[in-house]
Amino acid sequence: MLTIIGCGNSNRRDDGAGVAVVQRLQALLSNSLPMNIRIFDAGTGGMDVMFQARGSSALILIDACISGSEPGAVFEIPGKELAVRPAPSYNLHDFRWDHALFAGRRIYGDDFPEDVTVYLIEAASIELGIGLSPEVEQAVEKVISKVAGRVRALQDNG
Repeated sequence: MLTIIGCGNSNRRDDGAGVAVVQRLQALLSNSLPMNIRIFDAGTGGMDVMFQARGSSALILIDACISGSEPGAVFEIPGKELAVRPAPSYNLHDFRWDHALFAGRRIYGDDFPEDVTVYLIEAASIELGIGLSPEVEQAVEKVISKVAGRVRALQDNG
């Protein structure tokens, strides 16, 4: 099973890029989504990422980032490179998706996907507000195309 998860906060402009990708993929594929593919909007819940990824053979995760690169830049990174051990905390809000990649593998073992691809979209603005910047809007469409291509390849292969 392939699980596609978008993360972010749509109330902080470009931080909603991952959420925009999965919402548009759901609309695009609503009539043709195979049973072995799930699409999930995790918002800002890292714990949700860990729970939704469990039992999948592959995971695609999409989020915004601020790295100092050109706004709208798209980075495709293997999940193993981004998994981070969470610091001890009593606050679940501190548990992010990068922590979920680390903890999910440790907790669920073989029931957590090894095949993890992360798409990060460089944000232009994460100020309070609704709507994506033009650069991020274009990047969202690029990521949708890449992920939809992977979904189509899975459909064609079985």
